[in-house]
This record gives sequence, C-alpha cells and structure tokens, in this order.
Amino acid sequence: MALLESRHSMGESPSRALSDAPPAVDDDLVARAREGDLDAFNQIVALHQRLVFNLCLRMLGDGAAAEDATQEAFLSAYRNIRSLRGDRVRPWLLRIAANACTDELRRRARRPALSLDAPLPGGNDPPDLPDAAAGPEAEALRGEQRARVQQALLTLPHDQRMAVVLCDVQGLAYEEIAEAMRTSVGTVKSRIARGREKLRRELAGEHPGERDRHDV
Repeated sequence: MALLESRHSMGESPSRALSDAPPAVDDDLVARAREGDLDAFNQIVALHQRLVFNLCLRMLGDGAAAEDATQEAFLSAYRNIRSLRGDRVRPWLLRIAANACTDELRRRARRPALSLDAPLPGGNDPPDLPDAAAGPEAEALRGEQRARVQQALLTLPHDQRMAVVLCDVQGLAYEEIAEAMRTSVGTVKSRIARGREKLRRELAGEHPGERDRHDV
C-alpha cells in the first residue's frame, strides 16, 4: 500500500479548513478495489486523503494524532474493502475515519487530561502559508481567529463536533453526514444546531447559564 503523504506535502495546516470535495469515484474503480486491485484502492486514497485527514485533524486537534488516525482509517478501509457498496465511497470512508477518531478520544479519556490553559497539541505542525493579499497584522489576526475556533471545537461533545465539522468544514449534505455517522437526518440537524450554539457561546466567552440570565 502506498504510504500516506505527510501533512507538509498535503499543504494542510491544523487551522485551515478544507473546502474542496473530492471528485466522484467511478464504479469501475470501486469494483476493481473491491476485487483487491491495490492500484485502484490507492487511487481512492489519493482522492480522499485530504478529506479524511482534515476530519481527523478537526476532531483530534493534533496533527500527529490526525496523521495516525488517517493512516489507521485507510488501513481499516483496505481490510474491509469488500463492504464498500456502489458510489458511497465518501461517507463510507468518513465513517471509518470517525471510528478511528472515536477510538483515539477514548484512549485520551483514560489518560490524564490536559489543562485547558495548556497550548494545543500539535505544536510541530507547519504554520499557515501567508496570504500575499493580506498584511502581517491581518494574517496574524486570522491565525488567532482560526486557533480560537479550533479550540472551541474541541470543547464540543464528540457527536456534535463530528456533525459540525462534516457540515460546516467539509460541506457535506445532511444525508451524507447521517450515513457517515449512522444516524438519522433529524439527529444530524439537532447535533449541528446544538453544536453551533455551543460554539457561539464559547467564542463569545459565555458560561453555562449566562444566556438564561440575560434573557430574564
């Protein structure tokens, strides 16, 4: 199996959102991969690697952990390639990646928690590439805002974080998110709504119950 590209070669940074969805995978490629064609599977990996890595990065908040989860997700996908059906490659891969992230988050829960005041993990990740159209002050401000959003994402419950990332970062439709998370569209919409509200409160610096006091 071809080795996954590194974060550096993918050009992805922990605070940069991914907006380009991978192109559709044709049925012949899927059929060949299901029959054990390694080259066909590697083509599927190449088409979806950014998508999967970015999901893991947003869920875990750490570049090295996201890279490990991405690697594990594609290895698991290869081992279970015969369960892939039709043109549902993207939600199938995202569901596997979500499971890899959930496993890592459970392992973390069994380890001593990091202080909320500690810097985010992944300090060895490459910085964002500067925007030639923006001055240094504007670029620094954008970097701070992205870091705040990522920090706020990490405060969400896992299911809400996943739904928000898949919708607002990856740009998936509700139906695809429901398939990836193995739940109903109604549940997906509810998780997104609650996650967005908690993000808004977190970014506004509100504490639990504070909104209720304001509404009295």
